[in-house]
Amino acid sequence: MPVEPEILKRRETARTRLFRVEELLLRFSNGVERIYERLCHPPHGAVLMVPMLDDDTVLLIREYGAGVEGYQLGLPKGACHAGEDRLVAANRELMEEVGYGAHHLEYVKSVTLSPGYMTHDIDVILAQDLYPKRLPGDEPEPLEVVPWSLAELDQLMARDDFTEGRSIAALYLVRDLLRRRARQQ
Repeated sequence: MPVEPEILKRRETARTRLFRVEELLLRFSNGVERIYERLCHPPHGAVLMVPMLDDDTVLLIREYGAGVEGYQLGLPKGACHAGEDRLVAANRELMEEVGYGAHHLEYVKSVTLSPGYMTHDIDVILAQDLYPKRLPGDEPEPLEVVPWSLAELDQLMARDDFTEGRSIAALYLVRDLLRRRARQQ
């Protein structure tokens, strides 16, 4: 394995209500020094839920994405509060965004997005044995809940309004996990 570069200097270059930008001065093992900038993650973590209504039906949400200036289908997600366990956060966010709680919540994997310049990661949580329960959320408008069959993932992937990499990865991870479990039974 290559030797990781040494961090010679770290400084914050910008901060907004939601984002913090950091500059790193790195020295690589061959002596080359380079400045990297990165977008730093929220302080308490984040969760992305794969809510399964039954063994084949996942509940997606449609919400406005300011980054792409349009409505997108994706999985519900949100930030953890200070000191909040990720499974507790997942259940709370599920109730806020989808109108369901889950009796069974399971950590699947932590995934990153653009690790070359972002420290962001998000915990993928499988949510099963759902029950109706709504909590008030912080969304500016009601989110549309869209049931989708895992057997029709190829059709979902072909849609122009389903593009978020984390949601795509999470759906394939959970689909494959559920298939393995079904074969073992």
